[in-house]
Amino acid sequence: MSNAVSKGLNLSQIKTNALSGLTTALAMVPETIAFAFVAHVSPLTGLYASVIVSFITSAFGGRPGMISGAAGSLAVVMTALVVQHGVEYLFAAVVLMGILQVLFGVARMGKYIRMVPYPVMLGFVNGLAMVIFFAQFNHFKVVAGDGSLQWLSGPLLYTMLGLVALTMVIIYLLPRMTKVVPSALAAIVLVSVAVAGFGLETKTVGDLGSIAGGLPSFHIPSVPFDLETLKIVFPYSLILAAIGLIETLLTLNLVDEMTNTRGQPNRESMAQGAANVATGMFSGMGGCAMIGQTMINMNAGGLHRLSGIAMSAFLLSFILFASHWIEMIPLAALIGVIFVMALKTFEWGSFRLFGKVPRPDIFVGILVALITLFSDLAVAVLIGVIVSALVFAWEHAKQVSASTVVDESGRKVYVLKGSVFFASIANFQALFTPHDDPAQVVVDFAQAKVVDHSALAAIDALAERYAQQGKQLSLKHLSPDCRALLSQAKDLVEVNLLEDPTYPVADDKLG
Repeated sequence: MSNAVSKGLNLSQIKTNALSGLTTALAMVPETIAFAFVAHVSPLTGLYASVIVSFITSAFGGRPGMISGAAGSLAVVMTALVVQHGVEYLFAAVVLMGILQVLFGVARMGKYIRMVPYPVMLGFVNGLAMVIFFAQFNHFKVVAGDGSLQWLSGPLLYTMLGLVALTMVIIYLLPRMTKVVPSALAAIVLVSVAVAGFGLETKTVGDLGSIAGGLPSFHIPSVPFDLETLKIVFPYSLILAAIGLIETLLTLNLVDEMTNTRGQPNRESMAQGAANVATGMFSGMGGCAMIGQTMINMNAGGLHRLSGIAMSAFLLSFILFASHWIEMIPLAALIGVIFVMALKTFEWGSFRLFGKVPRPDIFVGILVALITLFSDLAVAVLIGVIVSALVFAWEHAKQVSASTVVDESGRKVYVLKGSVFFASIANFQALFTPHDDPAQVVVDFAQAKVVDHSALAAIDALAERYAQQGKQLSLKHLSPDCRALLSQAKDLVEVNLLEDPTYPVADDKLG
């Protein structure tokens, strides 16, 4: 305790972060078990992953307060591997996934996540909030006699809905009276006591499967260490590593914005990679940041590393010592906590952006949210970034323009403005009228920038058009890179070492 205080935590903060860790651990149990079933592995395989990944990333990662564990976005990818090749190949894939994530962090590539546009970030948050919210409805189903899932009905359904509503009311109203205990934790305890006191019949955590177990033991994946195994697991490891990093680093960005602080994406990538290597060696299914549990933790006041470490310790204690009591907790109480978290995670303010921001930004945000909801997180973010880049290129392409003047020598001067690149070439070429221009023409690039090789090819083509008309073309204020890469128009450039810009051009020929 004294060590924690020496690092900036006082007794009140220690209590707050410990209780937030307990609250998050309770909410983690049903989520982790559900994701384990999705991946076709045992509940303990998911719980061990959440214990190990949370502890390592919280203790050594780059974002205090962020919670990591066995995530649904990873579980859906694991399913095919487990079904086709068995759980041992999953453990091997998780180890390789971790190695790839460590290499990503060592290469210091985490900074590139900050290139994700805000509309994509907004769509990611809203999409995941909806995924988490709607996923809870699976708990309102039971297995029928023929093995199919059927919706609850009658008293069981009404009791569960009432308990969910009671949980949410307590979470919203309790902070108005006291903040001594996190409202989510108080709601779980009060609803559990009410169910036990009144003898209500309702689904409990134990209905999902037993969480009783011992300490995870070291276990090298039982797979052949050969090229054939690598061919099987590498595609899965690559996809898992990418999805895990995307979800983690976007969640890190979100926490940065909420706390007005700055996390360390490369450090977080290496910590997550190390956590997954360890998890695969201890029979865990691997994991990444979980936006839902992170929001529960932060809403309960868990802003320090201690909260994640406490969450891991409590979750392990549930497995070792308190499984009987945890299995008695009504699922409705945990569903209510997760409903509140999902509602708070969703950016309701995004609806106020309609009519106030460009329509392409609105489209990108909705697109990413829908793809996240109905398909895949990584695909959603990738498509969102691509669409945003194309929209940016299209809008930027329309900004290239030129004004014309006649200089003291009687030459017609095109004063170019904007960026000349692959998307603006058509507009660039349309600015010039070689057939109608006088015998001497100057193109001044002082207020323009030549970005790529496509722009250089367009400049060469322009020179060719004027040459075919028998007219003299001069080019001014081009950077040395531009001059070096021009072919047809190289001899037409007027060099002024004092005035010419020095920006580089994206082209492999200069490498």
